[in-house]
This record gives sequence, C-alpha cells and structure tokens, in this order.
Amino acid sequence: MRVFINGFGRIGRSVLRAWALDIVGRVPRHWADVQIVGINDIAAAEMCAYLFEFDSVFGPWGGSVALHEGALVVNGTAIPLTQAPDLSALDLSGVDLVMECTGRADARAVAMRGIEGGARRVLVSGPSAAAQYTVVLGANEAGLDAALRTGAKILSNASCTTNALAPLVRLLDQEFGIKTGWMTTIHCYTGSQPTTDAPSVDYARSRAAALSMVPTTTSAQRLLDVVLPHLAGKIEGAAVRVPVASVSAVDLTVMLEKDCDVAAVNALFVEQKTVIGSTDRALVSSDLRARPESIVMALPETRKTAGGMLRAFGWYDNEWGFSNRMLDVARLLRD
Repeated sequence: MRVFINGFGRIGRSVLRAWALDIVGRVPRHWADVQIVGINDIAAAEMCAYLFEFDSVFGPWGGSVALHEGALVVNGTAIPLTQAPDLSALDLSGVDLVMECTGRADARAVAMRGIEGGARRVLVSGPSAAAQYTVVLGANEAGLDAALRTGAKILSNASCTTNALAPLVRLLDQEFGIKTGWMTTIHCYTGSQPTTDAPSVDYARSRAAALSMVPTTTSAQRLLDVVLPHLAGKIEGAAVRVPVASVSAVDLTVMLEKDCDVAAVNALFVEQKTVIGSTDRALVSSDLRARPESIVMALPETRKTAGGMLRAFGWYDNEWGFSNRMLDVARLLRD
C-alpha cells in the first residue's frame, strides 16, 4: 500500500510519527504493508522538518530526522517532500492512496486533485461533502467493500469525535438497543480557534481559545447519522471547547431498550480489544495523550439512573487516535 500525505499539519505529522514509530517500535509491525512514498505541503521544507522534530503536544521526535536532496529522512527512510499548491500538478501514478490532510477537501474539486494526479484513491482526514463513503472503524467498515465495488474513490475518515462516538454507540445499540440519547464532546482547542479574541462568524468561537470554555457545535452528531443511519435522529450532540492542547472526551447519556446495570456495561467495555479501550483508574486528560484507541472508556464514570438512563464517559486523543485510524483504514484499502 503506497500512501502519499497531502498536508503536513497536525494530522499529517501525527500520521507520519505513528507510522515511523511502527517501523522500529512494534513486533510484529502493525502497518508493515503501508509505505509512505511522499509528503506535500506548501510550507518550506525546513519548517516541515522542524515541526515534525519538535512537537508541543507529543514532545521531541525520539528518532532521527533530516532533509536530504528534497526528501524528509526519518529514521533513515527518505520520503520525497514537495511544495505544490495544487496536488493535481504532481505525478502520483503508482500511489494507492492520498491521505488528504489539508483540511480543505470539502469541495469535490479539491478532493479530486489526488485522483487527477494519478492516485487510485483519496482518504480525507475529516468530514467531506465530496466523500463517496464515510468510514469509521468499529462502526461501519463492513460497508466499505461494497462502496469500493461501486467505484468509490473519495473516502472520508469522518472526524475525531465521530471516531470516538460511533463505535461506542454501535456497541451499546447492538447489546442493549438505544431509544435516544445526548452526547457532549469536551474538546481541546484546535487551530480553527484564535489565540486572542478575533472576529469570526461564530461569536463564541471568536474568543481566545486557551482562556475560556467555549460552547459550540460538533459535526459528530451529523456524521453519526451518516455512519449509523438506522439511528438517524436518535442522538443529538454539542461541543464545549476547553483550554487544553490535547485529549478530548465524549460524555454520552442514552435511554436503552433493554435493562442493564453498570457492572454489565463496564464488563462489555473491558471485553473490547480493538478501537475501544478502557481504564478503571482515576485518570485525567493528560494521562491519555498518545493513546492509539478511538476512545478509552473511563469505567469509574459509568452511571445509571433509577429511571434507566445510562451515562458513559470516554477519553480520546483527538490527534493521535484519529491518525492511527487513518493508517488502519489505509490497510483496509489494500487490493
């Protein structure tokens, strides 16, 4: 699987870090059949290398990194680095998948640039109206083969919050049935927010990100209806952006069809061995940094009212976990 990263921002760099760590750190390797064959970003090569090596969230890169003859050399592996504003101008023949990580591929004309350059498929690292299929591991990957057979070339990996929420909702619905529910994502601030008060179309989102909790919307509720259409309209949600730089949380309350107790729900969480993790310890957000799961359920936070309402709370590293899923989806696209 030959993968090309377009956009070397928070997700693009996290994907490369996760992949490069996998080269030397896991036995057996998790993404052994994924090869990163190129990176494109409009920033200067020196800046790309610097921001990869020194990361304010994940810390300094523990391996080697250098620039050599137009390539970013990470742990001895040379990856060609280009600065094309329009990806379609590059020769991408032989590329199996473009990871579109610029955050600008909502429009089909932008999302198609990788295809126009010669790549077989594009995976957008976020919600995209241009996507022919939106895939979330642990929720709807079973439909991916059918989408590919019908010619889908532009795929979306949804959002970090959808990757956390959808597997949890699917699990609870399969086991107990969901009547209705509400989700609040307690989300770290992102680059879409200003560091000082600045004009925005959203009054609350115009405020300094690191100084206040900011109530806002989330795309996860809309995407949940896309990923799990049989539950469309049953779960609503909102977000509160909080002044931390990494790790977010999903706070979900649902009314279930079947009766259950907290012990049964927590036992179900513990049984999961894929994208849903769990912890029985009293952790805080910084303890979950660089966890690879889509969501890590905080077992002590599971509650149930006498009236039958269940509360489930889970942490997710909105950058690292999501980047791991990008690589996992790339493996699913092998053929």
